[in-house]
Amino acid sequence: MAKAKVVLTDYVWEALDVENEILGALAEIVPLQVTDPEAFFPEAEDCDALLNTYGGPITADVMARMPNCKIIARYGIGVDTIDLDAATEAGIIVTNNPTYCIEEVAEHTLAMLLTCARKIAFYDRLVRGGDWAVPPGKPMFRLAGATVGLIGFGNIARRVAKGAAGLDMRVLYSDPFVEPGQFDAPGEKVEFEALLRESDYLCVHAPLTAQTRGMLGADAFAQMKSTAFLVNCSRGPIIDTDALVQALDDGQIAGCALDTTDPEPLPADHTLRARDNVIVNPHAAWYSEQAMEGLQRGAPSEVRCVLKGEWPVNVVNRAVKDNNRAGL
Repeated sequence: MAKAKVVLTDYVWEALDVENEILGALAEIVPLQVTDPEAFFPEAEDCDALLNTYGGPITADVMARMPNCKIIARYGIGVDTIDLDAATEAGIIVTNNPTYCIEEVAEHTLAMLLTCARKIAFYDRLVRGGDWAVPPGKPMFRLAGATVGLIGFGNIARRVAKGAAGLDMRVLYSDPFVEPGQFDAPGEKVEFEALLRESDYLCVHAPLTAQTRGMLGADAFAQMKSTAFLVNCSRGPIIDTDALVQALDDGQIAGCALDTTDPEPLPADHTLRARDNVIVNPHAAWYSEQAMEGLQRGAPSEVRCVLKGEWPVNVVNRAVKDNNRAGL
């Protein structure tokens, strides 16, 4: 029996031993290391499955050029680079890997929050520049009793909520898909506008969708406290970057900590790179050695399910169950 063909668009690890272990008996893996969809071809034209990290966007036109593709398996959590409606229409199963870095992103969010609150990065730069003084970092405020607001209340946000509550912070969240008391986690559900008004630290945990793209823009910043900090370990385009710069210029917020940006990476001369009240990381919140292992095993395992005639675990476009190319 001929092996299936699995095209791997791009990856950020050194070897494909894990992929070969999981899929080697069932498929030939063709690694490309490209992100432009045009460069997927001609190899992807006859693929049975597509493994994907950052390559995209994967549109209806791209899918139409892969008539045998049964599954697009993302290594990460977000699927904003894949047209899910088009995939469902084409009968292609789309999967993600929603649990591999919950602890890491929650820890990174809390670390950024603490760094903002205690001006740790600012003071580090100050000392490295030859200055040894406390007053330049004023004002600072105690975290206990302060309010953290969570945009979205999924797995990561709920872990952040527990950490923040452990610091005696008040926890609020806004999520249209979560009912009050639905989960065993600290937090009071409020409307989005109330979250903006009341948060001392506003943390972004929503997925990037048409509805959330640019949701933190000029109107949102105008409603925030002038002493508030914004922390984003989700997706850069949820924040309107130009509006953020203007809000910082106008003193509408006190500062921000960004693990993800728009664009990404930020240009070398971008104004956000040079500000003392801004922390920028290179989309690193997901990473740990343990998370890397979970990341690498997730997508190939989903492809293996489909190639063996089994329904995969983390299907994003569930409506494809009624009509998919794999016949599952």
